[in-house]
Amino acid sequence: MIKFIFKAILRDKNRSLLPVIVVALGVFLTIALSGYLSGMLGDMVEQTARFQTGHVKVMSKAYADNVDQMPNDLALLGIYELHEELNADFPDYKWVNRINFGGIIDAPGENNTSKGQGPAMGMAIELFSKSSGEVARMNLENSLLSGKIPEKSGEALLGYEFANKLGVKVGDELTFMGSTMNGSMAFSVFKVSGTVRFGSSAMDKGTVLIDFTDAQQILDMEDGTGEILGFYKDEIFMQEHAVETKVAFNAKYAIDTDEFAPIMKTLADNSAMGMYLGLVDSVAGMFVFIFILIMSIVLWNTGLIGGLRRYQEFGIRLALGEEKGHIYKTMIYEALLIGIIGSVVGTALGVTVTLLMQTYGIDISGMLKDATMMMPSVLKSKFTPQLLYIGFIPGVIAMVIGNMLAGIGIYKRETATLFKELEV
Repeated sequence: MIKFIFKAILRDKNRSLLPVIVVALGVFLTIALSGYLSGMLGDMVEQTARFQTGHVKVMSKAYADNVDQMPNDLALLGIYELHEELNADFPDYKWVNRINFGGIIDAPGENNTSKGQGPAMGMAIELFSKSSGEVARMNLENSLLSGKIPEKSGEALLGYEFANKLGVKVGDELTFMGSTMNGSMAFSVFKVSGTVRFGSSAMDKGTVLIDFTDAQQILDMEDGTGEILGFYKDEIFMQEHAVETKVAFNAKYAIDTDEFAPIMKTLADNSAMGMYLGLVDSVAGMFVFIFILIMSIVLWNTGLIGGLRRYQEFGIRLALGEEKGHIYKTMIYEALLIGIIGSVVGTALGVTVTLLMQTYGIDISGMLKDATMMMPSVLKSKFTPQLLYIGFIPGVIAMVIGNMLAGIGIYKRETATLFKELEV
């Protein structure tokens, strides 16, 4: 019977083409929206991890209490021994050093004058270490607008808006003025090796990026760092695994009362990100549920209307002696096949668009010129395994239910009145 119904669907396009198109369109929209929501919400988490928090972060206890102030006078010392411990105990993570600092950047002009000054948010990462993966993690090569990545001591990258504000270009010198870990004044001269678009308007307007070893020298932080960031393998944040790592590490230093003893926190321990992560799954699930519900109603109505329009056909079949139960079953089988065909087509289209959006995305940097918060400038979707089956909920189930309800009318038809109806 299934084979016969399938051939009928393929041959009678006037009856099956529109329902298949409607189902495919509904499933496509369900898949595309679900992938987009996952990508949009997930990108903000990953961008925050790459630029600020890591998946887990090790600091001194005193530094952690004042982390928003970037207190390098409370920095973590003895980092080489600590790295050996971290690599031995948690080999699933890549551990890298970061120093965040602030100061004034001056762009010297002609005749001992200054052509531009501005407050800078400094970030020191392991640029010269190929094993750290920091250049790729922060996507610096693809984000370069001019120049090159620093290759030697004394070179720096600038946010492109900051460079334009100061009126400097690649090869120009800059003077950094700030304070060291010990509270004394710090002065250093850097050469601009390149300008970069970080993907965050706040960083593009005031960030200078230098190598970690340069920052150690300038800020008197030999064998010290502000933070040690840990990134889980494949650069994917796994909240449960991060919490397990934090608990295991902090247990080793639980009885150490020294304010400079190390402590580990996860990305979720950041107050803003903790709240955000708590909302991500629930908000995404709520939106997907609502959209599936809406599409289910639409497709339910499609099946219902399709069944109602065929009452004359059912009357003819009943008049010819076909049993009501047989007509009802063939109607449900037909709806099931149409739902499966439409769902397969819609899922294929939705997954294709999701993968394209995941690879290329949509650039909205022009809309973020005045933004002051960190958020991705390229909106991307994210492929997840659930996209392969989530579209079948409205595509198949709703379609079958609609036809089942429409088919109830078959049992209400009286054979004695069929010929009178057909004459009309």
